[in-house]
Amino acid sequence: MGCDFRIRKEKMDKMEKMDKMDKIVFATHNKNKLEEIRNILTNYEVVGLRDIGCETDIVEDSDTLQGNAKIKADFVTNNYHLDCFADDTGLEVEALNGAPGVYSARYAGEGCSYHDNVVKMLEAMKGITNRKARFRTVIALNLNGKQYFFEGIVNGKILEEEHGDGGFGYDPIFQPDGYDETFAEMPMDIKNKISHRGQAVQKLVEFLQL
Repeated sequence: MGCDFRIRKEKMDKMEKMDKMDKIVFATHNKNKLEEIRNILTNYEVVGLRDIGCETDIVEDSDTLQGNAKIKADFVTNNYHLDCFADDTGLEVEALNGAPGVYSARYAGEGCSYHDNVVKMLEAMKGITNRKARFRTVIALNLNGKQYFFEGIVNGKILEEEHGDGGFGYDPIFQPDGYDETFAEMPMDIKNKISHRGQAVQKLVEFLQL
């Protein structure tokens, strides 16, 4: 009797969890990121910060990707009382001692464009033969009062010039290992399967489906 009750309760808890996660907040103002996540997390209605009425530019002042993801997720949970997830992504270049890392989005300065960052990276890598780099994404999930982290990594190299006009960020100069195309040249469905963000989100999806 006790065992049957426990099993029924576990099933009910799982169903309640899935119902709550039909709609999930992704703590970002970045339209490109939001679109990419929506294409990966197809079983859920993913809403961004503006969708919940949040126009705040959340300050990401941690020196780690995990710390910045946590800051954004906690801001939404603490101020809007919603379950949510947030990510932070960094391009880590071996010859630059892991830079730009947590500063990837503002590598060329505050308010810079994606292209500004790409131009600065190409300039920094001029004459360097070691082109090894990796993209790393960390996701922080706040769910039912608990916090979880998921990580995705893709290794590759920095090209000497831009290729492709898709994607965003450093995609035109990053070529993942095992492929002849940059992220900017790939169809989105292929990129989402192998990318750092795709890997981290897949771990998130698998967790939510437990």
